[in-house]
Amino acid sequence: MQPANKIIFRKYQPRDRLGLRQIVYDTAFMGEPAGKFFDGQEVITDALSLYFTDYEPEASFVAELDGQILAYLIGTKDKPAAERTFNRKIALPLLFKGLKQGVLLRPKNLLFFIRCLKDALVNGIRTPDVTPKYPATFHLNVKSGFRGLKIGPQLIKLFLEYLGAAQIKGVHLATLSDQAAGFFLNQGFTRLYQGKRSYFRNILHRDVPLYILGRRL
Repeated sequence: MQPANKIIFRKYQPRDRLGLRQIVYDTAFMGEPAGKFFDGQEVITDALSLYFTDYEPEASFVAELDGQILAYLIGTKDKPAAERTFNRKIALPLLFKGLKQGVLLRPKNLLFFIRCLKDALVNGIRTPDVTPKYPATFHLNVKSGFRGLKIGPQLIKLFLEYLGAAQIKGVHLATLSDQAAGFFLNQGFTRLYQGKRSYFRNILHRDVPLYILGRRL
């Protein structure tokens, strides 16, 4: 592994898109590949990252080493506005793509949708709306083999500076990992909500916690 002090932290650029999307897929299942729960790389990667790279790229940051993207932070200043854009411009075309390619009808994916529906019936789908005080949000992931180099804190620092310059007063995130929640608590976030989700029970043989964490700026 090369020295961490050679890693470059900077704003996302269009040339980073392919490398970023690969990390999105490779880390989507709690740091492991999305293929563990969903069969269809392009569709799931679009669902998780297309808004951030194509509609609000100025709010995203990457860590780079020798031209290779090691990590990303994709974010938005205004989650409700981002969700409206997703629903209006991305969701329906993505649905058609998934149906045309037959992705949504694959057995693994149908089982995942059923598990999500069951989870919603058992645990509910609503969580507290924290956006009035914490309007911004983000997703952060580091490529396997480069974790433990304090890359995450540097990307968070860049994002918080970006939000501060835009006079955004709060940011929140959601995570399904106790370890990730502990990491963000160490970065100055506080726990706003804790629940649980069961849609990965067939893989993990247990429910996973759902944390919503926030930080005022």
